[in-house]
Parts: sequence; structure tokens; C-alpha cells
Amino acid sequence: MTESLQPRPTVRLEVREVDVAYGDTTVVNQVSFMLETGTIGCLLGPSGCGKTTLLRAIAGFEPVSQGEILIRGQPVAKPGWVLPPERRHIGMVFQDFALFPHLTVARNVGFGLRSGLHAMSSQQRQERVGELLELVGLSQAAELFPHELSGGMQQRVALARAMAPRPDILLLDEPFSSMDAELREQLAREVRALLKREEVTAILVTHDQLEAFAMADMIGVLNEGTVHQWGTGFGLYHEPANRFVADFIGQGVLLPASVLDSLQVRTELGRISSPQPHGLEPGIAAEVLIRPDDILYDESSPRRATIVERAFRGAEFLYTLQLDSGSEVLCLVPSHHRHAVGERIGIRLEADHLVVFACPCSGSP
Repeated sequence: MTESLQPRPTVRLEVREVDVAYGDTTVVNQVSFMLETGTIGCLLGPSGCGKTTLLRAIAGFEPVSQGEILIRGQPVAKPGWVLPPERRHIGMVFQDFALFPHLTVARNVGFGLRSGLHAMSSQQRQERVGELLELVGLSQAAELFPHELSGGMQQRVALARAMAPRPDILLLDEPFSSMDAELREQLAREVRALLKREEVTAILVTHDQLEAFAMADMIGVLNEGTVHQWGTGFGLYHEPANRFVADFIGQGVLLPASVLDSLQVRTELGRISSPQPHGLEPGIAAEVLIRPDDILYDESSPRRATIVERAFRGAEFLYTLQLDSGSEVLCLVPSHHRHAVGERIGIRLEADHLVVFACPCSGSP
């Protein structure tokens, strides 16, 4: 059995109520989460939300002003003290890959194994580089230079180099941002498979939710330095904690509704029920989240809506529909049912869960 297949020791990452500030400006505010060994986490949010700053604090490049960060149960950062990055046993994959242009693929991968904490003998280094190049599917490219590789191949070289010293934690800072959307999602799945094979604990920073869904086990949605929700992609999509998460994750609209009881609301499309109480008082004005998959195309339905926008998605059209009230909803329709903007089509509501928020004017939380 090769060394890479040996069980890894427990590597838990804990971020406890962490603040990061630049002068009087707090960029990361009271962030807490935990990752167990072999778990892939993601910090997801819009540009400027603090996700890269938090990643840099985990790496040791930024000090924390409050809270603490622990690896293997040992503090690596707290106010007034920072364990240097080189002593944290952390690997990083940067946005631009940062490959050495004058070194071959094999020498790039083995660069960090020549000296310092991760120094290996020549034979050990050769074995580890060969093992990783096989793992990332680049054995035949060992003697090529970075400029001779595609963007996707360069990304895999950068990943192999970061994994070479067997880091406890791998940090990936927008590593697919320079690629088109289809390649980003494909590479995210490939990288996930590689990290799972080596049981690497990892954190990805991205603004792309499809990339996050394809790669991560757990996702933290950040905005203005705060984690609004930490959970699985499925949970974030179907049970968003607040309006920001509901708006940022997936597609959907908030449709006006009135609360009937603890399990039901009424909308202009009909009643929506849920097996779980929503926590709002009967009678108050509310808004319910309607996803495209909650609205079904049905020409036999008496309820009609006007197409105001149409986007071709291959197997489906995404229609933006205007209801009689003027409110809009989204609907996915098989692409062999092609309708023009301005046409009225039959729809029906089929929502089996309820995500509802009190209207800001209602005074409820």
C-alpha cells in the first residue's frame, strides 16, 4: 500500500467567532464553522464580501482581531498572535496558478519537496511526483513546460504541486475563475474526486454557486463579512435562512402571500402547504419563495401567464412569466414547447415545501 492510501490522521479545522479588521474597518465579522477530516468546504459570496480575507486568515497571511482559528485542536491564530504560514502545513492553489514558467511540469510539482519541512530524498520525491501526475492524469506531460499546457492542465499541475507535501488543509482561492462556465464546473468535479481520493480537507473560495455545488460538501454563504448560512448545497437551495441566501442561491422570486396558519400561505397562484411550521403569525403579509421548478407548464390549466422573457437552456426554456397582478415568476419548460414572448401559456403551482418571509412592513422578524 502506498503512503497516499494510508489513513490520514484527524485534521479538524475550527474557526471560532473570528473577526478580521483593517484599521477601524471590520472585513470579517463573527465567523464560525468547522470542517472534519476529508471534508470540502466552500466560502461562497459576491465580490468584496470578505471570503478571500477569511481564507488568508486561515492561511496565516492576515491576523485575526477577535476569535481564534484551530487546526488539529491547536490554535494557529488569535488576537495578538499568529502561527507563521509555513508552520501550518497548509497548501494553496492560487487564482493564477502561480506555476514557475521555467520549470517542467514534474519539477513544478516537486518544487516544495526539496527543502524545509517537506524535504524528501531524490527517490521519494520522484515517487511522489509520479504518483501525483498519474492521479491528475498528466503522466505524459511530465517534461512539458506550463506554456505548452491548456488552462485546465495548468490547473491540475497547480493542484498536484499544492498536494505534493500532503498538507493537512488545502486552500483554493477562485482557482477556476479564468475559465468558461462549462469548464469550471467540470474541473470542480474533477478536483473534488482527486481531493476525496487523498482524503484532503479543503476550502474553496468562489462567487460561482454551480462551482460550489459541484465541489463542496458544506457551503458558507457570506455577505458583508458575515456568514448568513452554513450548510449543504441542497439545504441552502431548499431551506434558505434569510432573504439574502434565498436571492443569492439558485433562481427564484418572492411572491406576495398571506399567512393562513402555521403550515399554509395563500398566493395568487393558490395555497402552498408545508409539513414544517414556518413560524409566522396568521394574517400577516408575507412573501413566499417560488423557484422555477415550482411552476409547471400545463396547457390544460385555466391559470394563464404572459411570457415576458425567454432564455434557451438546451433541453429547456427558462420563461419569465407575468401574472395578472403584474408579479413575475420563472418557469422551466421542455424546449420542444417553444412559445414567443407575449404569448400566454397555462401554468399551475406545484410546490411541496414552503420558504416564507414576513414582509418588511409587517413588523415581524
